[in-house]
Amino acid sequence: MLHVVFFEPRIAGNTGNAIRMVSGTGAVLHLVEPLGFDLGEAKLRRAGLDYHDLAQVVVHPDLEHALAGVGRVFAFTTQATRRYTDVAWTDDDALLFGPEPTGLPAEVRDHRRITDQVRIPMLPGRRSMNLSNAAAVATYEAWRQLGFPGAV
Repeated sequence: MLHVVFFEPRIAGNTGNAIRMVSGTGAVLHLVEPLGFDLGEAKLRRAGLDYHDLAQVVVHPDLEHALAGVGRVFAFTTQATRRYTDVAWTDDDALLFGPEPTGLPAEVRDHRRITDQVRIPMLPGRRSMNLSNAAAVATYEAWRQLGFPGAV
């Protein structure tokens, strides 16, 4: 299974959207503390609709714990030159995303467990994509490459 890792997410609605996305793909959502919201927050529940019970969500006290049980780790950043579509995704890969609105800090992008840094292409002059949208775009590409296991 794929692993989607949100490093210190700040916006409940984005995490709620990601919960809905991982419930539909079979990926696991890893949330690295501190979180910028309470997991019981109404915006989180509203964005996730009734998918919370269908999703695997794990909260970790730090990045070390979040990355301990995963395979390769790809840090998504606008600083990268390699496109996420150029990765040959494998089962157990982790897709690591930074917090809104700053993205991954340099010390996380340079973490010893990072396999590579990748980017989602955008037109010039755009700062970044919405966190949950970026996670969905990347997760579905990885899942597609894996043959959509378990999908109907």
